[in-house]
Amino acid sequence: MRLFHTLRFKLTIFYVLFIVTPFVISAFALPYYIQGMLTRETRQLTAGTVAAMSRNIETYLDDLDRLSTSPYLSDEVMYALKLKANDRYRTANEYTKLKTDRALSGTLPQYLINTRPDILNTIIIPRTGPAYLTAKGGQFELVREFPFQEQEWYRQAVEADGRGVIVSSHPQNYFTASPARQVFSVARLIKDPDSRQPLAVILADADTQILRRIAKDTRFNVSSTIVILDQNESVLYSSSKLPQELTSMLPKFHQENEWQTDAYTAVSDKVGRFGWRIAVFLSNQEFDSKVRWIYVLALTLSAGALTVTFGVFLYFSRWIVKPFKKMNLIMSKAKMGDMSERFVARGQDEIAQLGISLNSMVSRLDELINQEYRAKLATQNAEYRALQSQIRPHFLFNTLNGFIGLNRQGRTKELENAILSLSSMMRYTLEDNQTTTIEKEFQFLQKYCLLQQTRFDESFTAHVEWEEELAGVPIPKLLIQPLVENAVIHGIEPDEKQNVLLVTAHAVQENGKKYVEITVQDDGLGFDSIQASSQGHVGLSNVRSRLLMNDPDATFTVTSRPGHGTKAVIRIPIGAAAS
Repeated sequence: MRLFHTLRFKLTIFYVLFIVTPFVISAFALPYYIQGMLTRETRQLTAGTVAAMSRNIETYLDDLDRLSTSPYLSDEVMYALKLKANDRYRTANEYTKLKTDRALSGTLPQYLINTRPDILNTIIIPRTGPAYLTAKGGQFELVREFPFQEQEWYRQAVEADGRGVIVSSHPQNYFTASPARQVFSVARLIKDPDSRQPLAVILADADTQILRRIAKDTRFNVSSTIVILDQNESVLYSSSKLPQELTSMLPKFHQENEWQTDAYTAVSDKVGRFGWRIAVFLSNQEFDSKVRWIYVLALTLSAGALTVTFGVFLYFSRWIVKPFKKMNLIMSKAKMGDMSERFVARGQDEIAQLGISLNSMVSRLDELINQEYRAKLATQNAEYRALQSQIRPHFLFNTLNGFIGLNRQGRTKELENAILSLSSMMRYTLEDNQTTTIEKEFQFLQKYCLLQQTRFDESFTAHVEWEEELAGVPIPKLLIQPLVENAVIHGIEPDEKQNVLLVTAHAVQENGKKYVEITVQDDGLGFDSIQASSQGHVGLSNVRSRLLMNDPDATFTVTSRPGHGTKAVIRIPIGAAAS
């Protein structure tokens, strides 16, 4: 776990997060972003191109559709059609027939000549009589008695009842020329505006070569197949032969304008109101091959850059970490007391200056330790003895006051016993040592409690007990006596009832550690425990100071309430006490 806190580990994390990670992300994210951008732009370009092609084709269909309404623009043509429809043509005089024929064969070319060059001709098929052809160039001739009424487009025009009908690609088999040209057309039923009676069917043809020219001039950035479908989903034009996979996809264009498979991306657009569609199939494989080099280039550059930066990282991390490891070793030895190790500085940079400062610090520290160590021991010993000496006058003052009380009462025998007990206690306190054992301290407390019972005419009962296994545990001398004295003087003496004083020492386990727990408890008057730390409680302050000086891990707590007695608890780690 120490590895995670080393400078080399932190530098490695920094290198991975701020150098390796951006390179890796760039190696994959940037090509992915470019691919997505190219894909979106390709689709947008394709969709725009398809929409332009759709509008172009729609223009041709609109021209055809408008051309199919041209009879309504000429009163002469409409009169001629009415004449033919009412069968009055056969009974009319020659002049009327001539005028009728001229209207049907000579008026419409004026409209046809102004249309696009790919719009080839119109054919008017009256209800009775022959059909009338209007063609550009006049090089066409209708097949005599061609059965127009039997054609599918003718029936569709009649059923449409005056609306234009788009006729898909079909041969002009009604012309005598061979081979027949492939065209697409608009057919419309011409009706009498007044009576709404059918008069004729007009057919306007346009060359399918226009579809090829529109598609031929269109280019995409990948291989593509352009398909134009009629309203019946039949293929009018395809820029290349459609494989079976693409043929099966054509019906989908009626539900979606864009969709994608593993091999193709398809984009389509509807040709206005006529029901035709233009579809473009883009090759995903060719597009992916064009994008693949971006991944290869990005990965190659990233791998090369990471190799270079990793070499630089190894060099500089070693250059930075090695001196710090040496300094850490010197400080570790100094912490263990070995001040002989020094840092060898190379150069004049900040690390070298830090090493020189470390050498100066270790040398100075070695001098200070030699000077301050003995002074600190002497000061600590003096403070310890001063704290111990504070207890003795206080204890003697309270004890002698008790003797005065016995003497005034004439209790000479008890006074003699008390003096002998005091003599034994004084010998104990005057011994030249700072520590004692729990057994000796508690034997001293037994004599002290016996002396206090004699003084207060046995107005309280004292129980002093300790566990035998703790008999040899060392503690500071006279550590417990001030607590017993406070219990007697401040808790028991002012109380008018019979009281009990309990002094115990026993071993406890907590969090896997063993402690000596010493308890001094009485059922006297008690006091406000918040004031226990005030300067007026000299005994408590001395006990706490001596305890912490002997062992900083020891604890001392006092709990009390007025009228409910007082309990003082000292807890000392047995390992520390035994040392």
